[in-house]
Amino acid sequence: MGAVTPALTSTPAPSPASPSTARAINDRLALRLLQEAGPLTATQLKARTGLSRPSVADLVERLAEAGLIEVVGESGEQRRGPNARLYGIVARRAHLAALDVRTDSVTAVITDLLGHPLAEAALPVGAPEDAVAALLRAAREAGAGELHTVVVGAPGLVGPATGELRDTEGLPAWHRDLVAALRRTLPAVVAVENETNLAALAEQRLGVARDVDSFVLLWLGAGVGAAVVLDGRLRRGASGGAGEIGFLPVPGTGGLPSATDCGGGFHALAGREAVTALARAHGFAGPAEEAVAGAAGEAFLEALAGRLALGAAAVTAVLDPGCVVLAGELGRAGGPALAARVAARLAALTPVPTEVRATTLGGPAVLTGARLAAREAAQEVLFGG
Repeated sequence: MGAVTPALTSTPAPSPASPSTARAINDRLALRLLQEAGPLTATQLKARTGLSRPSVADLVERLAEAGLIEVVGESGEQRRGPNARLYGIVARRAHLAALDVRTDSVTAVITDLLGHPLAEAALPVGAPEDAVAALLRAAREAGAGELHTVVVGAPGLVGPATGELRDTEGLPAWHRDLVAALRRTLPAVVAVENETNLAALAEQRLGVARDVDSFVLLWLGAGVGAAVVLDGRLRRGASGGAGEIGFLPVPGTGGLPSATDCGGGFHALAGREAVTALARAHGFAGPAEEAVAGAAGEAFLEALAGRLALGAAAVTAVLDPGCVVLAGELGRAGGPALAARVAARLAALTPVPTEVRATTLGGPAVLTGARLAAREAAQEVLFGG
């Protein structure tokens, strides 16, 4: 049966924007430019926005009165007069927090509105109230007032509709209790996101995926996971379960995964314990990161690349992302050498052309992604959507 082509309908011409709407659009454009390009003069804003000089003058005055921008210096040879003033976003306008929640640790970073780190702290685990108190103490010591936005990166499923961290087998209950305590205690927007998705955001904005619109990130650490970015957008799936690749049935595990146990899935081939066991089988007794970095020898790397290619082949056959990023602590340790081996194995398994790249961010990618997400969420509110 042929494809159904939608009927063409006439679309009325859009009505002109009201003056207030136009001003709001121009204000957001200027703020985005200041965010991306750093401090700019009024003349530079005029050139980049295409607005008239009077419109730029009005815009600068509005944003300054709103406490969103300020003079941060001067530019030019003379460095004096109104035309030399450099305007920048008021970074202290809001303070944010990014949390990386693991099964046995919590790391927090306090930032300003531009996402610049002001302080980093290890929070106590197991006692949510103590963790919140430690977070507030770190914020005060960094000179931050009330936190405007908090983004929590955690393992497990996050419901796209509810934003709630779901009860997942194998994860401690204090993960969910921590999110609840943050929301109960802080007068802030508290958002939670899967840790692998945040790592993908970091790779997309600052890492090795900056030049591609579509890619799949394979997180290789204590567990395995994946994040899917297609056409520039993160895809979470209907239930938030997109990328739960640890449950992927693959050959070589001696069994099948279940709804509550990924032991028979891809996790059994690529998780840290499995990688450590593989290194032991090749005569290497050191840490998994050292083994993956090449200390366990060529035969080990070839065997590991074969395992990773199985998971990557399943992903590429369904999604055709064009690029796979090996991330997490083990992905970073393996570097380009492991990525090249996985690419060669992958090319033999699938006809879909796929580039394989190694992260340069490693473990800190989760915190970096959480910082970026917090910055964007806060600016969306403060800059007017």
